[in-house]
Amino acid sequence: MNKRDYYEILGIKRDSDSGDIKKAYRQAAMKYHPDRNPDDKKAEEQFKEASEAYEVLSDSHKRQLYDSYGHAGLEGAGFRGFSGVDDVFSSFGSIFEEFFGGGMGDFSFGGRKRSRARQGADLRHDISISFEESAFGVEKEVSVTKQVICTICHGSGAAEGTSRETCKTCGGRGQVAHSQGFFMLQTTCPKCHGEGTVISKPCGECRGYGRVRASKQISVKVPAGVEDGMRLILRGEGEAGESGGPAGDLYVVVSIKSHDLFRRDDDNVIIRLPLSFPQAAVGTKLTVPTLYGNEEIDIPAGIETGEYIKMKHKGFTNVHSRKKGDQIVEIFVKTPKKLSKKQKELLEEFIRS
Repeated sequence: MNKRDYYEILGIKRDSDSGDIKKAYRQAAMKYHPDRNPDDKKAEEQFKEASEAYEVLSDSHKRQLYDSYGHAGLEGAGFRGFSGVDDVFSSFGSIFEEFFGGGMGDFSFGGRKRSRARQGADLRHDISISFEESAFGVEKEVSVTKQVICTICHGSGAAEGTSRETCKTCGGRGQVAHSQGFFMLQTTCPKCHGEGTVISKPCGECRGYGRVRASKQISVKVPAGVEDGMRLILRGEGEAGESGGPAGDLYVVVSIKSHDLFRRDDDNVIIRLPLSFPQAAVGTKLTVPTLYGNEEIDIPAGIETGEYIKMKHKGFTNVHSRKKGDQIVEIFVKTPKKLSKKQKELLEEFIRS
C-alpha cells in the first residue's frame, strides 16, 4: 500500500520549521489519540500515521533523506515506521507528557496505566581509515562503552529471585487522586513515579536501574566508496532502553586520511604526473600508479601543463549507485633548472628552427 506524503498528513508546507511541525503533530495527536477514539481503528491508524510523519520530519537527517528520495530513501536507511500504537508511546512518551501534562504520557485519558518503556540514547563513535580502505571498504572493530541490560536481573532492576511488587500507594494504578473542593484531581504516584510497581529489594549489580555501563566490541562494515564525514548507522547498537524499551542507534562517523599521491574529487581520483619537456613534446608511454595497481598510458605529443588524461573506471565506487568514477591524470610539464652545455645548444637550435 502506498504511503501518504508526510507533509500532507500533518497539513504543513514543505518549508515548515520545527515549531510548525510540533504544533501540527500536537493537534493531530490530540484529535486521533486512541483514548479519545475508543475502538476506532481508523483513528488509531491516523494517530500512528501522524506519529510516523512527526518521527521523520522532526529529525533533520531523516527529513533530508525523505525530501531527497521519499519513502524509498528512508527504507534504504533502515526506517520502517511504527508497527503499532505501543511503539508510538514508547518513542514519544516525553512529548505526550508535554502535550497532555501531569504524566498523561504514561496514562491514557481513561486512567489506564501504560508502560514507561523508553528508547535508549543514540551514540556517536568516530573512526579514521586510510585512503585505500575508503576506496575498497573495510571492516573495523570498535569498542563502545554504553548502558547495557543488566545480566543479573535482565533489566527488571529487582534482585535475583525477587520481582517488582504492586505499589501500595496507588494500588498499581500509577496515579493517586486528590480532593480539591468540588474537584477530584489525579496525579502521578510519588512512590512508583507512575509505573504502578516498586522494587523492594534492588539488584546488587545495577542498584535497581536495570542497566549497567559496559564496553562492547562492535564490528563496523565500512562500504567501498565511503566519503569523508559520512555517518554509518548501526541500528540497536546505542544504549539499552529503559523498562523494556528498544535500544538506541550507534552513529559511526568516518574520517579519511590523506594520500601521498592521490586525492579525491567526487568519485574520481586525481593524480599529478610530472613530464619533462622532451616527453611532453614528442610523446611517450609511461607507467602510472592507480588504486588498482600500476598501468601504462600513452602520452600524446605536444601535451601541455593543465591538460589531463582520463583512465576510465579507475576511481571510487559510488556508495549509493555502485558506479565507478575515473582516474584523472593531470599533466605538469617540468622546466629544467640546470642544463648541460650540449642540452642548451640543442634547445637553442630547436628555438631557431
